[in-house]
Amino acid sequence: MVTDDNHRRYLIVGPSWIGDMVMAQSLFITLKQQYPDCQIDVLAPEWSLPILNRMAEVDAGISADVGHGEFSFFKRRKLGVSLREKKYTHAIVIPRSWKSALIPYFANIPVRTGYKGELRYGLLNDIRVLDKQVLKMTVQRYVAHAYKDNPSIAPGTPNPRLQVDISNKEQILKQYGLNLVRSVMCFMPGAEYGPAKQWPIEYYEKLAVSLVDSGWQVWVLGSEKDSVAGNKIAAGISDHVFNLCGKTRLADTVDLLACAKSVVTNDSGLMHVAAAVGVEVNVIYGSSTPEYTPPLAQENKRNIFYLGLECSPCFERVCKYGHYNCLKKIDVDMVYSLINE
Repeated sequence: MVTDDNHRRYLIVGPSWIGDMVMAQSLFITLKQQYPDCQIDVLAPEWSLPILNRMAEVDAGISADVGHGEFSFFKRRKLGVSLREKKYTHAIVIPRSWKSALIPYFANIPVRTGYKGELRYGLLNDIRVLDKQVLKMTVQRYVAHAYKDNPSIAPGTPNPRLQVDISNKEQILKQYGLNLVRSVMCFMPGAEYGPAKQWPIEYYEKLAVSLVDSGWQVWVLGSEKDSVAGNKIAAGISDHVFNLCGKTRLADTVDLLACAKSVVTNDSGLMHVAAAVGVEVNVIYGSSTPEYTPPLAQENKRNIFYLGLECSPCFERVCKYGHYNCLKKIDVDMVYSLINE
């Protein structure tokens, strides 16, 4: 039996990517606006729990304990049964796969909401049909779950806002010998999706030189996979360019971004993290489009670099023509000039 609206207990099955998890906070904020006393627990990959800990709306992050793409029927069943004691009243399943709806089903949650996907009838009992003409942006599709019926117009989407741990920030600065004497520019040159979303490294190198010459310092952030790129950017100007790729935890990256005046980034998960911290973001778009996944930041804190060529957006991982013009024709001087304005 579902309790009254003032005491809703949500289990939300979160997405599997950094940027999507940050965008999902817009849904959590909307739920809290509608039901201030509701409980929100988020079922998510282990890596994303530190991000959930920085969201004021989330009561608890629960590790799904299954790998990305792993079916694991019996693991999901066991976890779902173990969650029955939580007595959740509502579930929202953000991913559209069949397996993602298993845990709320086995948890016996009365209302289980999600978009029509891989034959999820029975697993979900509040199935929505996704209207991509109304809900054009990913974040709108997430937020729409908060409403009783499919919206006829796109809902408002509150911007995510990640909390900063001041003591951890100070510790990280000390650990890596960083200071704030010069204004901080953060570079995020990676993009897990593929090279069709990655501005050329030599462009980041050239921009770093120009910024350092004009009084900035540059911190390069990313995973271990981005460390080679970080080394290339820092080569020759290491006094004011610091390659931190692979050296920090995801939560540390949040706190380091809070030190920055601005960032230059590809359309990536860390772009969404930066926007949610509140720093100015300069975003390079290649195979994707800002109409689909824009940085969720105030208008005066975001600059979009997108050419909209005839062949874009293609949403490909690798340029099928091999020229990557959607990225290469975004000139370094154009980005530098806008930053200095």
